[in-house]
Amino acid sequence: MGLSWQQGPLAPGAVGRFLVPGPLPDRMLFAEPLRRRMRVRFGGAWIADSEDVVLLHEPGRYPVAYFPLAAVADGALEPAGRTTRHADLGTTAWYTVQAGEHSKPRAAWQHTELPDYASELKGRVAFAWRAMEAFYEEDERIVGHAADPYHRIDIRQTSRHLTVRYQDQVIADTRRPLALFESGFAPRWYVPRDDVDQAVLTAADGQTFCPYKGLASYYDIGGARRAAWSYEDAWTEVRRVSGLISFEPDQVEVDLDGSRLRLEPGQSVIPHGVDRELTPDEIASRGQA
Repeated sequence: MGLSWQQGPLAPGAVGRFLVPGPLPDRMLFAEPLRRRMRVRFGGAWIADSEDVVLLHEPGRYPVAYFPLAAVADGALEPAGRTTRHADLGTTAWYTVQAGEHSKPRAAWQHTELPDYASELKGRVAFAWRAMEAFYEEDERIVGHAADPYHRIDIRQTSRHLTVRYQDQVIADTRRPLALFESGFAPRWYVPRDDVDQAVLTAADGQTFCPYKGLASYYDIGGARRAAWSYEDAWTEVRRVSGLISFEPDQVEVDLDGSRLRLEPGQSVIPHGVDRELTPDEIASRGQA
């Protein structure tokens, strides 16, 4: 979860509420300085490079980075001759992005008739994440979407008793799970493989990607499809869960200290924006300039 997507405070499915006497606007956008150097690569060239990036949080979307026009390489933007209208930010002009022999239509945009309340975006342009070759913060590639400063993960060791059953069979039994607390999500419980009956796990086809944890592999348990998953090589920030297994409480029976866990509403990950469907090769390139 971030500030404006999944169940964040500005998202349509917010899990909490603002304690104010009057009604809030149906949509609230939030812009702030990123305070990090960010670069954009396209067609083998650096086409944008700035420490003056503004991050826009828009309800139901991942954050979007806006660069000053002065930070964009000469010739990188060609007006596409098309405009659309943003519900909050007015007329949006689209650009074809160019570098050498490479070009991508409608791969960047600028809000050209901003209302007074959105002056932070004046003279700035944003690039479609999936249309670009890569985005970087300093020399490290950022995959998935612009890093959200309001997304946090904490991992805690616990001695609580967690059991997992499929039908009448005990699949896992542990008193040493790791609890993973991720902004906007119910806790996820990760079990050491030594405490799991791995004979019942059948590797499932396909993987998914989390911009904060890495590449997840899935397992079927009997007729329960994708009932468990594991980050075999979790990213450094969450290395403690590498190789451990977590279970879907709507697919198998998961009990914590004798109480049944259930999937809470809004907990399914909802992809938004133009940055989805990353390939494993793209993910593996993280950190390579």
